[in-house]
Amino acid sequence: MVPSVESLVERIRAYHPEADAALIERAYTYSQYAHRNQRRRSGEPYFIHPAGVAGIICDLQLDTASVCAGLLHDVVEDTEATLSDVATHFGTEIARLVDGLTKLNNIDFSSREDRQAESFRKMVVAMAKDLRVLMVKLCDRLDNMRSLDAMSPEGQERIAAETMEIYAPLANRLGMQNLKSELEDLALKYLEPKVFQSLAEKLGRTERERQRYIEGVSRTVVGLLSQMGFASTVTGRAKHVTSLHRRMKEHQCSFEQIYDLLGFRICVESTADCYATLGVIHSKWTPVPGRFKDYIALPKPNRYQSLHTTVVGPGQQRIEVQIRTHEMHRVAEHGVAAHWDYRQAQSGVLPVEAAKYSWLRELAQFQKDLKDPAEFLESVKIDLFPDEVYVFTPRGDVRMFPRGATLIDFAYAIHTEVGDHCSGARVNGQLAPIRDKLRNGDVVEVTTSSETQPLKDWLEACVTTRARNRVRAFLRAERREKSMNLGRELMGTEMHEAGMSLTKFLKNAEELARVCKAHQAGSKEDLFVAIGFGKIDAEEVVRTIRTRPTDTPVAADADIEAPVPEFKEGAIERLVRKVQRKDHGGIRVSGADECLVRYAKCCNPVTGDAIIGFITRGRGVTVHRRECPKAFDSDPERRVEVSWSANSKITRPVSLRVRTENEPGILANVTQAFSTQHINISEANCRAGKDGLACNVFTFMADDLTQLKALIKELDKVRGVVQVERV
Repeated sequence: MVPSVESLVERIRAYHPEADAALIERAYTYSQYAHRNQRRRSGEPYFIHPAGVAGIICDLQLDTASVCAGLLHDVVEDTEATLSDVATHFGTEIARLVDGLTKLNNIDFSSREDRQAESFRKMVVAMAKDLRVLMVKLCDRLDNMRSLDAMSPEGQERIAAETMEIYAPLANRLGMQNLKSELEDLALKYLEPKVFQSLAEKLGRTERERQRYIEGVSRTVVGLLSQMGFASTVTGRAKHVTSLHRRMKEHQCSFEQIYDLLGFRICVESTADCYATLGVIHSKWTPVPGRFKDYIALPKPNRYQSLHTTVVGPGQQRIEVQIRTHEMHRVAEHGVAAHWDYRQAQSGVLPVEAAKYSWLRELAQFQKDLKDPAEFLESVKIDLFPDEVYVFTPRGDVRMFPRGATLIDFAYAIHTEVGDHCSGARVNGQLAPIRDKLRNGDVVEVTTSSETQPLKDWLEACVTTRARNRVRAFLRAERREKSMNLGRELMGTEMHEAGMSLTKFLKNAEELARVCKAHQAGSKEDLFVAIGFGKIDAEEVVRTIRTRPTDTPVAADADIEAPVPEFKEGAIERLVRKVQRKDHGGIRVSGADECLVRYAKCCNPVTGDAIIGFITRGRGVTVHRRECPKAFDSDPERRVEVSWSANSKITRPVSLRVRTENEPGILANVTQAFSTQHINISEANCRAGKDGLACNVFTFMADDLTQLKALIKELDKVRGVVQVERV
């Protein structure tokens, strides 16, 4: 049902009495008219969507400009309205928000993935200046996810994956837990429908019993705290579906083996009351060792504060208890929106609050450093995931890192020079190798050496975007220099054979500029690098010089440089580029007729996968799946656009990891699913665990992505299969 303009005004006036009702009414009418001829895939009027987004924005209690931006966020992208029209009718503030939310549709991108990455890059720049851009975008995504049923299965999967990888973590970083949980559950519903349905049904079957248990525990806690003189509010709930699924994967267990299924939230008046309440709970029920976390003394980066403990409650059932003040609870539920100030004309956020979201500025900085759109998006995905580790510098300063971060990540967080020359560290006073992982509470002191330099295998140890970017930058600069020298040698050799002088050519600025422009190189250095990487053939450059448009004399033999000595690497490069192969193994390489194509073994792409290519010295073009993290360890300058040839059917090896319940006959049922899809298993590795589950890895030959997806769906139908994932 479309929210009426009266209901929107009434809702915003409830928390913001000074809201400009006339402005909201104009935006409502303008959007309704602009979208008048458009319909959604479901057949409903398109205006249902922007009106729904505005309703969610009101639920978050944002300002008038945000509500108007929600109503207008698609008019520039999907109708004849322009940004200047929006600015004229609604002012520059709302126009700026709408601009930040508008995708890049007028640029010719080589792939949908690049368009997505560049649109996200644009939004990052806008949201670093104004947090409302991100909050409105999250409301937009939530409304889209609520109506995803009308999309094609491929569209559902693509949008759900993007939501799980980017938008849910962004909501988490803003502290918007309710919105984040709903986004995750809706995404899981389409990414793993069998898992979602199974967990939802199991939760539904135990709901009545669970509710009785929650009411009993809540009464007990309120009574205990009242006796101690504390006013409290106690609520209980089951963990949301995605949280349960994540817990099952993490601990390799079944639904029945999750002991802390229930969570209780206790809200009290003050911080002192929080710690006193913790004592009351621990005196009533036995705490589970290692399950206490103090996020009040050490808040999460999204400003979340609470005490967490797990105790053995009534009926020997494990329950998780969160203790916080009412203000902490408001921040936990609504995040940055809990500290909205309508007097702040530009962003609505007080300066002291905005400072706590510095990670947005870091994202904006990353987008400047990473020119390759696909690499930028991959870095964002890595950095957005939570699970923090808190460590200390020798001075006692607290530093936060994602779980799994190493001493290399710590060194680069201190300074780039410290990271580049990090030789080791002292952790809690003891010497430790730089690849050791950080643990909560570690005191870390980095040791450096002028002789130490980043190595390629450091990329395997780095977790943070900052560290990976710095290591990549160092390695790329090193590789660039080598490639530039190689390109110069190749060019010198080719010109020598053609009776030309490289020295004279380089001195002729006008001719050099013409040749560089012809090969889309910004400078002679870029030209040499492209030749060294194999993106340009030295022979082609010489032909360009010969076909100059003027009668400028070609350099004479008298000034020919000394003969270039034979070098093995250069000979291999030239040989690779001369190999004629019309059929590139089912792959089209942009701008190349002659190249070798190989498939990366780290990700084994099959026909239909989104792919990306990188020129590999001595090996032609290596094709990766776009989501393969190994691909981004290569230089963006070596990236080439690749696509599958029309009607390509290339059989490729694929491995699937199938987790099942450890029951008799389960393996026969799983292999029967392969037979149903006419797929022969070439290798199987099956291992039973102590948790009642079995991990089975099957390797087989697949024709294309369609066949692979059909197999995964068939395996999902098998009773006892817990999870299927591509290795």
